[in-house]
Amino acid sequence: MSISLTWPQVLAWRLERQFAGGTGADVVSVVRRLCGVQSQVASAADLAIAVRQADPRPGEVETALWRERTLRKTWLMRGTLHLVPADELPMYCGALGSLRLWEKGSWQRGHGVTAAEIEAIVDTVPRVLGERALTRDELVEAVIDSTGDAHLREALTSGWGMLLKPLSFLGELCYGPPREGRVTFTAPGIVPLPVAEAGTRLVRSFLGAHGPATPEMFDAWLFRGKTPKAALRGWFHDLGPDVTEVEVEGRPMSALTEHVEALAATRPSESVRLLPGFDQYVMGAPRDLEPLLPRAAKPKVSRAAGWISPVVVFQGRVAGVWEAKDGEIALDLFEDVPAAALSRETERVAALLAAAR
Repeated sequence: MSISLTWPQVLAWRLERQFAGGTGADVVSVVRRLCGVQSQVASAADLAIAVRQADPRPGEVETALWRERTLRKTWLMRGTLHLVPADELPMYCGALGSLRLWEKGSWQRGHGVTAAEIEAIVDTVPRVLGERALTRDELVEAVIDSTGDAHLREALTSGWGMLLKPLSFLGELCYGPPREGRVTFTAPGIVPLPVAEAGTRLVRSFLGAHGPATPEMFDAWLFRGKTPKAALRGWFHDLGPDVTEVEVEGRPMSALTEHVEALAATRPSESVRLLPGFDQYVMGAPRDLEPLLPRAAKPKVSRAAGWISPVVVFQGRVAGVWEAKDGEIALDLFEDVPAAALSRETERVAALLAAAR
């Protein structure tokens, strides 16, 4: 007989697991626990980490990325930029590289390239990068010089780095240190894990922060439902006794066995938290998860062009959105939130934003 849980319990457990109360330590341990941090907007990524640290310090992310090289920044889940621990990049690339979406005719037609051109890019970029860090323009010129295909210039300089993403998934390319304000790319120097091992490890990591969950919930987070079903089932199955089935308000889900007892003992949260845009607490859950994101609130949270607003979280669910205006935090609440707790949290986040300026 499986253990029965409620969504308020699960959401409270996720908040605690994700250090939402500011109990995390160094930046790498926070990023590791969150199963990556989306970094399309660098300031949002910095804040997502800082709000979770007991003693956040400005500049820690940049130090970890460019000086210590303990973090990597590259295109991963859902084809978006993420920060991940450097020692876990082989896991992410082992799983995502197996999808090989760029080999499909529909993908190639959508990006105006042929199968031969994609093959040339995947073959050439690692060779021209070597151990260097190149700006996008330098990388494009090096690829064209090597292939003699000038058509690749337009393809490589448009579409949010779309033709560089296959290299990222394969573990051949990541962001390098900025040079005079310009992005550079470099080779991360890794060997992706075998697919089965990578997928199983990644499921474990995901459940450790965002569980309980179904394979479909994991798949939506990974790449919007594009993982082959057989592989997905295999990754969950290979966890064996490390996973236990639980019921969340009647729906069967998987949880790490080591967490089941704590989940069952968790009480609903009464905390108030302000989380930044594109935060993993929201990104790691389905957009139609009503207990987290009420249907009426969805248009203000999940906006046009894939924009995910900063959110106010009360009792584990999204209770409002917020934005920083001229050094002040402006709130747009969907429901009543305890004033004293909201004031304390607003002051805490405002101080973090001020320290980052």
